[in-house]
Amino acid sequence: MARDGRAPIVVVDSRAGAPGGDRTLSADEYLEGREESLAEGEIVVNLCRSYQYLSKGYYVSLLADARNQRVFPTLEMIEEVNNPFAYFRRLREAGVDCESFNATLLAEPSQLRNAQGEPYRVFTPFWRACMARLDELPRPQPPPATIPPPKHLPRSMALDQLGLRPRIRWDAGLASAWIPGEAGALARIEEFARSSMFRYDEGRNRPDLPGTSRLSPHLHFGEIGPRQCLAVARSLTSEQPVAQAPADSFVRQLGWREFAHHLLHHFPATSTSPLDARFEAFQWETNEAWLEAWQRGRTGYPIVDAGMRELWTTGWMHNRVRMIAASLLTKNLRQPWLAGARWFWDTLVDADLANNTLGWQWTAGCGADAAPYFRVFNPMLQTERFDPARAYLRRWLPELARLPDAWIHRPWEASQSVLAEAGVRLGVDYPEPVVNFRESREAALAGYAAIKGPSPPAKATQITSSRLLR
Repeated sequence: MARDGRAPIVVVDSRAGAPGGDRTLSADEYLEGREESLAEGEIVVNLCRSYQYLSKGYYVSLLADARNQRVFPTLEMIEEVNNPFAYFRRLREAGVDCESFNATLLAEPSQLRNAQGEPYRVFTPFWRACMARLDELPRPQPPPATIPPPKHLPRSMALDQLGLRPRIRWDAGLASAWIPGEAGALARIEEFARSSMFRYDEGRNRPDLPGTSRLSPHLHFGEIGPRQCLAVARSLTSEQPVAQAPADSFVRQLGWREFAHHLLHHFPATSTSPLDARFEAFQWETNEAWLEAWQRGRTGYPIVDAGMRELWTTGWMHNRVRMIAASLLTKNLRQPWLAGARWFWDTLVDADLANNTLGWQWTAGCGADAAPYFRVFNPMLQTERFDPARAYLRRWLPELARLPDAWIHRPWEASQSVLAEAGVRLGVDYPEPVVNFRESREAALAGYAAIKGPSPPAKATQITSSRLLR
């Protein structure tokens, strides 16, 4: 908070359709991690349950006390279904002088366009254009020593009024897996740079190894920014040139995050509709039993079930396993990609509307720069390649732990004697596969073939950058 009376604001959205259990728990821990700054005058605002509050309800009336001042809301906890900049437009309509400052992206969405002046829809040229600007970015600055409050604070909310923590404490696994707050984020990136970034090229695809940064929740909640991550990677490579290739791979993943946010800015309807309009005609299945089996980690495909159980316990899933699980749901089970996106939204501590939308549409084949429709992840081959010792499977599927490496990822093919020796009764201790992989793959390909043809271009929504709306 600056000396001229500016008040930072944390917005918590408790409207219908707002984040589910793991996300709200993360929000509570995020705010607890900022109690010191809250005590210094940070304002907590609840959007309540209706979008109309943005224009004529509690949110704007709370800010109206500062009508003659310049108000600086943060985007850290805002989750607008269409686009976060909608909040700024509504505030201005209410007469509030509002400014934003980009710290969550490497570039404003308005700054990157292709040669035709259109938003990028393919990652490689997008990232090439983005990288050309990286050297121009200002270096991250240390936090101010003090943030004095304004003379008169608008009314705020106590954390316990938000009701974010569950009444039944099922969250022990999450609490043991994460350290929310800026301190946790800085400790996490320091540990990653020291121990894992050197092996990032290989480690980022191995769910059995601690090879990823695990910074995604911290990035989502604004506890660390992408410029800080970029600075750490560049500092490491300047001191140890041998780290250049894996550090570049890490920075490229920041680029995918950037791409996701730019796409959602330009194509806000993609949060609920496919970017590739051909998929509006795709014949998805409606099978609640299959969807529930997938959600509970009971599909009969061990790598998928291990990932879904990791998700339920820790609020996180390795990215490689996310792709495998999403492929099984959308292609073999032919369940709508939105059903999977909504489950991830409710259960991931790092659930981010932009990343979630891009990831699911990429796997389903209906998004920007998407995987070809005929690419169906084979859970068994993926396990052999990325969990070679089956350590990941044994950690999350203890009922299969005694099976030999040759059969633990395909137990339905094991002989009765092998199953008996391992104490496994298929259909009792562990389910049979919900679908036959080969047959379901062929059915998916037939469904995709039915909608083949040139893809009509999606029209970008013309949204002016918040920086230009002051």
